[in-house]
Amino acid sequence: MYNGIVTVTLSRPDGNLIGVSYNGIDNLLEPRTHPANRGYWDFSWNAPGYRSNYDRFRGTTFSVIVENKDQAEVSFLYTWNPTSPARSMPMNIDIRYILRRGSSGLYSYAILERLEGFPAIRVDVFRLTYKLNQYLFHYMAITDERQREMPSAEDRSKGQTLDYPEAVLLTNPSNHEFLGEVDDKYMYSVENKDNKVNGWVSFNTPNSSSVGFWMITPSNEFRNGGPTKQSLTSHVGPVTLNSFLSPHYAGKDISMFFREGETYKKVFGPTFLYLNTVPNPHDSQTLWGDAKNQMQKEVESWPYDFPRSKDFIPSNQRGKVSGQLLITGYPASIPSGNANVGLALPGYEGSWQTESKGYQFWTQADNSGLFTIQNVVPGVYNLYAWVPGILGDYKYEFDITIKPGDAIELGQLNYRPPRNGPTVWEIGIPDRSAQEFYVPDPYPNLINKLFLGKPNHRFRQYGLWKRYSELYPTNDLVYHVGVSDYSKHWFYAQVPRGLGNGTYTSTVWEIRFELPFVIPGSYTLHIGLASSSSYHLRVWFNNGADRRMRFNTRLRGGDQDNAIARHGIHGLCWWYSYQVPSYLLMNGTNSIYLSPFRVFSPLQGIMYDYIRLESP
Repeated sequence: MYNGIVTVTLSRPDGNLIGVSYNGIDNLLEPRTHPANRGYWDFSWNAPGYRSNYDRFRGTTFSVIVENKDQAEVSFLYTWNPTSPARSMPMNIDIRYILRRGSSGLYSYAILERLEGFPAIRVDVFRLTYKLNQYLFHYMAITDERQREMPSAEDRSKGQTLDYPEAVLLTNPSNHEFLGEVDDKYMYSVENKDNKVNGWVSFNTPNSSSVGFWMITPSNEFRNGGPTKQSLTSHVGPVTLNSFLSPHYAGKDISMFFREGETYKKVFGPTFLYLNTVPNPHDSQTLWGDAKNQMQKEVESWPYDFPRSKDFIPSNQRGKVSGQLLITGYPASIPSGNANVGLALPGYEGSWQTESKGYQFWTQADNSGLFTIQNVVPGVYNLYAWVPGILGDYKYEFDITIKPGDAIELGQLNYRPPRNGPTVWEIGIPDRSAQEFYVPDPYPNLINKLFLGKPNHRFRQYGLWKRYSELYPTNDLVYHVGVSDYSKHWFYAQVPRGLGNGTYTSTVWEIRFELPFVIPGSYTLHIGLASSSSYHLRVWFNNGADRRMRFNTRLRGGDQDNAIARHGIHGLCWWYSYQVPSYLLMNGTNSIYLSPFRVFSPLQGIMYDYIRLESP
């Protein structure tokens, strides 16, 4: 397909993007790899009781949906039936590509469908991947802060694999600047709410200009896990991808589970492959700025009016929901300024974190707590919210049914955060992250220079969890309430202690605090977890030798988010509130102990978000 600006070549009927010609360059994709390995859709799934299957989309039917002077849209369709090969995912998949007049790029989207009679499956991964010409593209841009010249795939292949395959120490790079650095694709993950544009810049074009190759995602409504879900973006390859469904930073509980015969249909996208150029042979910032401007134009145009699938819902068939969220439980109700308010499939408080089948629509309330959620696809939803700095999750008590053209006004909504009594003490900030705690300096021989001097990205360095064993070689962390500073004395993750011989032992953290006198009744201990990886926490009070009086965090979902290994300062957030009988406490010095059941890996661990003790 050709529109006078860009030419795209697609394999028929497979549906792979095998060529992108632009600005005099024959192919911006990697020409030296197999054509099916350049631009493709892939997924990971399994049937109950069987191992996971990794597969690439391969269409079996090609059709032209529309072809006129303004637009060409083509379809590559795979239709499953009981006679399909055993390793074929039981899902009908329609991949669409759109090339528009005057557009410097290619739109693409997917429609997934299940019909009655389809067998039970679990789908873990669904994404769109572009592998770029590795001789052309060396400069990567993820955000304003995260962009630089990057090592190559060959540099990684010559390097030393560290604790897991994704993390590689560059020992023999072609560019000496990268010597001794660690490269790991998870260092470049981004939360859904911020993952709108990323990509690469080429300074080596034949006509001495600079060319940008960008993945633009104008809406997050079709991605799984809500606004705080983290996913991969661009990384060494050079690769640019869009993860619509992934278990990263969440575990398998965020996968799509389908019962036998369960029906389903959802549209993923469209996303926009945007291309731009400037005559300057080494100008990344102009291209990056233009890509961000184009992203904003795409956001303002959402939902698009040009996709021809009847399953993509245009704006005039969508609805909106408005209201005002107030925080109650104080002398007077207060506005929930900056509250994150969203619609997702019905569930319990916070269930949107592990919701993947339906659409999600989120917005941020203003300083008065007023919010409007626009362009909602018709369906049945729950309304959820959370407020930075306020404990817990909110859920509106009634289901909300959206019909085409609806404008639903909910009025004032009152959120009463968890509280049973006055605060005795607190550690951290309830912001669904461990960002405020102590993040150690990286190992000098295991750094990524991109994150040096950037306080908000300290946690992205490799191997920080190992620093705990150095700081606490024999005795574990003890936090003295009223004396210790959580930004300096509360390690960002509770991980096992290495014993130096490849073995690890559980750690027991202690919170030590004073009670001038114990009030009869029940105290309340609130614990917020920002992440948990194969880690069930047990909690007990005083008398460190007696661990019978304890509470246990059995996670409601997602205890394998691997956020520590993947350089994420959070995975899934979970709240626990325990009633603490006053007889467990004593006048004077008290201690609370936090420890896992068992450990077997150095990458197990918990990140705390917030801990608070309340008196009766």
